[in-house]
Amino acid sequence: MQRIQSEKSILDEPDSPLEVTLCLKYVLGQVSYSIPEEMAKGSVVGNIAHDLGLDLKRLKSGNARVYTGDGVEYIELNGERGLLLIKERIDREAICRQTTPCALHFQIILENPMEFYSVTVEIIDINDNPPTFEKSEVTFKISESAVIGGKFVLDRAIDLDVGKNGLQKYELKPTDNFVLKGDSQGSGTEKAEMILQKPLDREKEESISLVLTAFDGGDPQMSGTIRIFITVLDVNDNAPVFTQSTYTATVFENAPEGTVVTSVSASDADHGSNGRIKYSITNSLDQAHALFQIHEESGEIKLIGNIDYENARNYHINIRASDDGGLTDSCKVIVEVVDINDNKPTINIMSKSNMISEHSKPNTVVAMMNVQDPDSNENGKVHCFINDNTHLSIKSASNNFYSLVTDSDLDRERASEYNITVTCSDEGVPSLSSSVTLTLQISDVNDNAPVFERSSYEAYIVENNTPGLSIFTVKATDADWNQNARVSYILEDSSVNGVPVSSYVSVSADSGVIHAVRSFDYEQIKDFHFLVKAQDGGSPPLSSNVTVKIMIQDQNDNPPQVLYPVQTGGSLVAEMVPRSADVGYLVTKVVAVDVDSGQNAWLSYKLQKATDRALFEVGLQNGEIRTIRQVTDKDTVKQRLTVIVEDNGQPSRSATVVVNVAVADSFPEVLSEFTELTHDKEYNDNLTFYLVLALAVVSFLFITCLVVIISVKIYRWRQSRILYHSNLPVIPYYPPRYSDTLGTGTLPHVYNYEVCRTTDSRKSDCKFGRAGSQNVLIMDPSSTGTMQRIQSEKSILDEPDSPLEVRLTC
Repeated sequence: MQRIQSEKSILDEPDSPLEVTLCLKYVLGQVSYSIPEEMAKGSVVGNIAHDLGLDLKRLKSGNARVYTGDGVEYIELNGERGLLLIKERIDREAICRQTTPCALHFQIILENPMEFYSVTVEIIDINDNPPTFEKSEVTFKISESAVIGGKFVLDRAIDLDVGKNGLQKYELKPTDNFVLKGDSQGSGTEKAEMILQKPLDREKEESISLVLTAFDGGDPQMSGTIRIFITVLDVNDNAPVFTQSTYTATVFENAPEGTVVTSVSASDADHGSNGRIKYSITNSLDQAHALFQIHEESGEIKLIGNIDYENARNYHINIRASDDGGLTDSCKVIVEVVDINDNKPTINIMSKSNMISEHSKPNTVVAMMNVQDPDSNENGKVHCFINDNTHLSIKSASNNFYSLVTDSDLDRERASEYNITVTCSDEGVPSLSSSVTLTLQISDVNDNAPVFERSSYEAYIVENNTPGLSIFTVKATDADWNQNARVSYILEDSSVNGVPVSSYVSVSADSGVIHAVRSFDYEQIKDFHFLVKAQDGGSPPLSSNVTVKIMIQDQNDNPPQVLYPVQTGGSLVAEMVPRSADVGYLVTKVVAVDVDSGQNAWLSYKLQKATDRALFEVGLQNGEIRTIRQVTDKDTVKQRLTVIVEDNGQPSRSATVVVNVAVADSFPEVLSEFTELTHDKEYNDNLTFYLVLALAVVSFLFITCLVVIISVKIYRWRQSRILYHSNLPVIPYYPPRYSDTLGTGTLPHVYNYEVCRTTDSRKSDCKFGRAGSQNVLIMDPSSTGTMQRIQSEKSILDEPDSPLEVRLTC
């Protein structure tokens, strides 16, 4: 029942085109089967998986299916079992008519990778159609003078089966007057003719009834009959005779109805009604009588239907000529149909991929298609091509099969989608073409690292900034798509002066904004650099780094610091100027520095106050104090100069320094003057301090007592309102450590006050201790000073961090 023919792969053929380099096996073999027609639906045709050597898993993973183009799918594939099954009723006569052998051709398509196999199923004819006549009876009028051997053409029987199952022979009964012509006994497929073997005698037999039986060669044998009624006429002894036994003609397909194809002609030697000839078309296999018509008198054959070269390339028309006497003759007209280019190529997509990776290798198959043009010769030769600039090409895999493949590397960043127009045209004149457009998406692969807009970044920030301040933004872009293009920013681990850079700055992972983590001080750090990494969201991720340099800009946040003369809290330093000093005498030099930079560190010196402004001046740039006139005896010994040092910042900052100058020629004179000055100064400073302290303590006690009294009054008033509305007995409640005094309020028994002086309060020599119930006043006795610098190390007031504490107990 089956016949399997193993053929070589097209890829193995030496004349196979360049497509052998493709990553696709177009045809691995051809499998042929033979089955009888009219098999039941679901019947097994063959084990295609076994015959092709394919695993059932491959059929499932490859989504195996049957491809028949535009034809009817008579056979289906059972992927679970690997079998070909009958899907639709197969009638050989409906599919192939009289064509032999009759076969179904289809392909088995597999994907991942794409493959296809050609399958041929030959349909074996069975004897399922008996011979039939178009008419059940036919009538002849034959003259009694018909000569022996006269032939009469009978209607031909039609048997749709072929081979031995087709029409094989005729039988005519009874055979008293007529017998069948010799060739009608043989194949009997061309025509049936009966021969007069015994003269007719109308006087003996006016009519004759015969039965013509047609037999096929099937098993069991089938037959069909037609009844023949013969009326015997008087003398008509000449039959019509055609001028040719076979006529040939041509007609273009799609010719309009009414087109004259050809004319036939027959002659009859008789005269009168016996010589009048009528033409007719007898039954034929190709149903020519439905497409052609013959004028019964002129013999002109016209087209009355639509003919198509693709359906039939020629027609055989059987013409019968008969006279009124019943004598006939026959001839055959062979009409050849001329093909015209009236069919466009038909493009059938067998399989296609809607999306491929941009890393697909060249010669990757994107689609497979089958192109058909039913026209013949040059009209049926097809060439296919695609539009340019698509990085794809079309290649012929085998006859009428094409593959669309990549011909170069793909890059989604250059083109994420291709609209591919496949155009197929024939070689007819004029040429006809058809096209189909395929859309191919290119899927992204993470093959591009993020790229920063700059190769390096520099940013500036003013010192003393607020922590969390946004400094600037780094920006990187990724040419990939979707998740592969999602950029995150990461601060690379590094250190600045031994401190992790993350304690200086932070980077927003999403926006790339760089924030200051701390407040910067230009005097501590002037600039630093670090790396920011931009990383995409691909797998594996790609990244790139960029160097960021942060430069701190100076702010005028430091006042000038006086280095000389040194200011002390408990001693005086004086510069001596002899009374013989000339103009421009250098008394001393004020030395100051500013830790800021730039113009914020440019210092200028000015004389703010002076005992005698006409005697001294200060250099604006160098801070040198010089005399501007000759010193005289009238000038006082004690000269006090206040010098202000200013920087050039905006706004400017300043510092002052007091310079004591002694105008004298001897040391004892200077000592007596400045000792008195020291005692007076210490006494005045102590008195001022005590007065201010006493005023502050009294004010604080008064305000505190006032606030407490008002608070208690409000509290008692609210409690009385609550008790008044609730009608509950009043139970007084007194907080601990409080006592009621005539209903006027409460005061705490103990109040503790701590007053802390600043580190600049070095001029005071007193300190209040922390005793809980007493006040202690400690004063250092005055010491006799000299012109040298005197510093008391035992004084608590000389300690920079020693606070002035006062604890009062009520």
